Amino acid sequence: MKPFCTALLVILFANPLVGQITPYRDVPYLQDYSIKYYTKDSTIQLQNVATDRNGVIQILSSKGLLHPRSGQFQYPGTLEADRSYRPTADRKIVGLGLYENQFVYLDDTAIFSNAWAGKLFDKHTMPGAKLFCAGSGFTFLVSDGTHLKVVTESSVVWEGALAQDQVKDIRYEAAKKRFWLLGNHSLSVLDVGAKKLTTVFQHPDLTCFDIDQNKVFLGTNDGYLTLDASTNKPIGSLQKKLPCPDLTTIRAVQGNLWFGSTIGAFMLRKDGKFNYYYGERWLPGNQVTAISEGDDKTVLILTNKGLSEIHFDAMTLHEKALQYEKQVRQRHIRYGFNCDVSRIQNGDLSTFQMDQHDSDNLWTSMYLVSQLFRYKVTGDKVALQNCLESFAAMERLFTITNMNGYFARGYERRGYHNFVAKAWDGGLTNGWTHANDPEWDWRGTTSSDQTVGQMFTLTLMAELMDGDVKKRAITLIDELMTNIIKNDWYLIDFDGKPTLWGKWNPTYVNGFPTNVGDRKINSSNIIAFLQAAYHFTKKPIYKEKAYELMQKHGYLENLMRPMSEIGKAPAGSDDWAKMLSEGWNHSDDEMYFLAYWPLYRYAFTPELKEKYREAIRDHWQTERPEKDGLWNLCYAMTGAKTFDLPETVWYLQEFPLDMIEWPIVNSHRKDIELIPENFRGQTTKEVLPPDERPELKHNRNLFKLDRPTKVVSELSAGDSFLLPYWMGRYLGAISGPTGK
Repeated sequence: MKPFCTALLVILFANPLVGQITPYRDVPYLQDYSIKYYTKDSTIQLQNVATDRNGVIQILSSKGLLHPRSGQFQYPGTLEADRSYRPTADRKIVGLGLYENQFVYLDDTAIFSNAWAGKLFDKHTMPGAKLFCAGSGFTFLVSDGTHLKVVTESSVVWEGALAQDQVKDIRYEAAKKRFWLLGNHSLSVLDVGAKKLTTVFQHPDLTCFDIDQNKVFLGTNDGYLTLDASTNKPIGSLQKKLPCPDLTTIRAVQGNLWFGSTIGAFMLRKDGKFNYYYGERWLPGNQVTAISEGDDKTVLILTNKGLSEIHFDAMTLHEKALQYEKQVRQRHIRYGFNCDVSRIQNGDLSTFQMDQHDSDNLWTSMYLVSQLFRYKVTGDKVALQNCLESFAAMERLFTITNMNGYFARGYERRGYHNFVAKAWDGGLTNGWTHANDPEWDWRGTTSSDQTVGQMFTLTLMAELMDGDVKKRAITLIDELMTNIIKNDWYLIDFDGKPTLWGKWNPTYVNGFPTNVGDRKINSSNIIAFLQAAYHFTKKPIYKEKAYELMQKHGYLENLMRPMSEIGKAPAGSDDWAKMLSEGWNHSDDEMYFLAYWPLYRYAFTPELKEKYREAIRDHWQTERPEKDGLWNLCYAMTGAKTFDLPETVWYLQEFPLDMIEWPIVNSHRKDIELIPENFRGQTTKEVLPPDERPELKHNRNLFKLDRPTKVVSELSAGDSFLLPYWMGRYLGAISGPTGK
């Protein structure tokens, strides 16, 4: 039988959702990403940007015309002097615009162009000219900020001035053949045919404007107004609920309204909310000076530090996953481990380094299982190889310790880490010991979340693989659980002492007050481990010990305790309990949901399975505001018909292609609804999209608004995106790619 057919049978046999839900049809959607171009001169002022009919981009600056050079996704380009037409480069250009999608320029003498065989050269006789706008029939309105002239073929057909205001910007409304003029506190209309200039609206502190579909959008330092262009009357009130209400530019581009501000750019969505483009994930700088339409449905955003080209490519989730697959393989595989990369200098990916990190084991387990699901769904031999390479790394964590049933947190070649042989204190420089092989060291301090990672990997490898791989996975499950039981429910490190977190002993677990999360999670995890060990080995000891913990020591009661009861340790608790319950632990969420697979799937009885389903559902209900695709799909594994599939798709579609940890700030935004401080650390009523927030990993607080620190790392998509995507495919919640 062909591998794909075998994979299909496995899915039909193991998938609890087949026939119960309508899967999301993976049709193309618009995926946004940014290509950035930086200026080399920090003193230069970038004023305007335009793209002509040939796709050529030009930028007007205080030092002449510029054009972009050599940029691509995640590898920024630069803005260089544009000397393509030397006579143009030698003129002092103060205005850049388009007419019939051709570049038109303004200097102190004329309006001119290199298009139309260079014949356009209309002298305006306004030495201080600084603004112009093209009308129809090669007619142009020119202004020096006070005076106005309508020029065609070097003839001035009308001239005038704004009454008690300065001209800031000009737009032409082709349908009614009239110019709109923005002043500091007024909006005026020039009817060229009637040669009549009329002030139609006044408002203090006007900063920018645009006209589109018979509406005028007026920007201020405190939001924007919408006017009916026929009546000149406001539609509604001043809109202040913006990411940043201090507006610098407004442009209608490709049917969408875009805003530039002193803190980033944003686009008005059809639902009335905004897509916010802040920071170097999207922009070279946050002070936006101009926005315009680019080539091939791109949007150009000019800032104080450079140019951003926002692309919107039609893409399926499957195509997006394949882009992430390349990201992982090219930069995030270290000895077979899936790891984040660090020490990136100024966001330059060519400078990245790979080091051993606290939870490489856990991130690798999530990536490994994503590749296992991918293989089972598609039969792709590349996915199988990826899976087996990572499995070899996970196995070596056991063998390198030379301690039966005990695995390392990580390993590295000797001499390439800061070796300090002492107990772990939460840092990256200690907990190391020498391996028997003189070329290698390994790191102890193995934790409960590392154990969850191993068991997530081993149980799914044992369930979905055959032959030698299956046997090896079961052997490691057996050795690990035998070791934990033998050592009185502790992980014993190389120093003969329990590790800091590898503790499931009843005295330790039940020593916590009932509302401290560690009592619930440690109980939930160890029962899941024991059930998996029994399921695959059939050794009675695992079942006996599980029931002993549940019945004699209250572990079933612990794991069934509602999430609503979890909170801060009560008065009188010891310092350890208080420290562990200062706030909601999102790493615990990750440990819960990954271990729910063996907890639910290998339940000893139908009655226990139903209890577990109730506990999982209770936890999922608590987590729903996060809209985390992985939590939703882990709950779907129980056969749930309602598990927020639309939110899961939203999570996957909104995930940023650029996973560099750029500085991100959202706390200034006026379009988000803040809620009172709480134990869960939820800051806003609704979670922000992944591509607007600082945190992407499942074990972090997705409601965190700011991370202003300097960029040092790129996260791997192997755990954050690929696991939920391929899990969704494996469970049948997400279809394969389709063109319609």
